[in-house]
Amino acid sequence: MLIDSHAHLDTPAFDADRAEVIARARAAGVELFLEIAGSDVAKGSLPAGIALAEEHDFIYAAVGLHPHEASLYDDALEQQFLQLAAHPKVIGWGEIGLDYYYDHSPRDVQQHVFRRQLELALQVNKPIIIHTRDAEDDTIQILRESWSERGGKEFGGIIHCFTGTQKLADAALEMGFHISFSGVVTFKNANELRAIAERVPFDQLLIETDCPYLAPVPYRGKRNEPAFVKETAAFLANLRGISFEEMATLTSTNFKRLFQLITA
Repeated sequence: MLIDSHAHLDTPAFDADRAEVIARARAAGVELFLEIAGSDVAKGSLPAGIALAEEHDFIYAAVGLHPHEASLYDDALEQQFLQLAAHPKVIGWGEIGLDYYYDHSPRDVQQHVFRRQLELALQVNKPIIIHTRDAEDDTIQILRESWSERGGKEFGGIIHCFTGTQKLADAALEMGFHISFSGVVTFKNANELRAIAERVPFDQLLIETDCPYLAPVPYRGKRNEPAFVKETAAFLANLRGISFEEMATLTSTNFKRLFQLITA
């Protein structure tokens, strides 16, 4: 059985056939999904994502403010996040972090909101899901100062849709993070990323779709959906020299252990 550790099923891309998408994933062997409920707060992703988790026993949720929307952060939104963090289906805080590629929010605001959300995740004892793009040095520094050095390694987290450098991977692994690979690792021009994927310890490895974005080969360019996580699992299994079944089992076990869905 597979786990899609990062999905955006609440997005309008799935409005026409969401039930069918979920059914296809289940038929493909996807046991669990992690719905990132706070990825587009301005457009209502929080209630939509939580509703999905409430409707399906195999969907869990994470809450948090994406760096694109950091300028929206205020006391009322923080209280909403804290209330939702107590929901029995909310198992993580994210995706949070820094995005200097788009700079939809000022960088100093992104950094402040990132640090604040790390504090809150520590308060509620939740693993974190990290988004970082073109911001590796600041991401590493903030994670060390505001997470790792304050006990965050106990709760762990994920560097999601990893597309960074070996420097980021090494720093994240040292701080106890899991590295999650999306369909990007299957792309023809992703040789450097594959070299990193070959070295991630098996017990810190995860897979995801980040759907509806970044569909893996052979679906590249099409709308991504959770069923396609099977392609990423198969690709990584071949890359690492293990069977598909072994890859599915180890990544699923890693996810469940991180989010305390099984006893160690």
